Amino acid sequence: MSENVYTVQGMTCEHCVDALPSELSSFASVTHVDVDLASGRVRVVSDEPLDDDAVPTAVWAAGYEVVS
Repeated sequence: MSENVYTVQGMTCEHCVDALPSELSSFASVTHVDVDLASGRVRVVSDEPLDDDAVPTAVWAAGYEVVS
């Protein structure tokens, strides 16, 4: 199991909270995505480690930006 936490910029509402799990769950190994709107933190749990560029690319596709 792999767990990574990212800080995402640009999330402003509950739609944002719903959009990221949908986008990130497209990876076969992702088992859970937890989004905290107040802090901008996104926790991604997967069965296998994800490629370093995979999550930032998916976040960008959803309209947001990983800042750390």
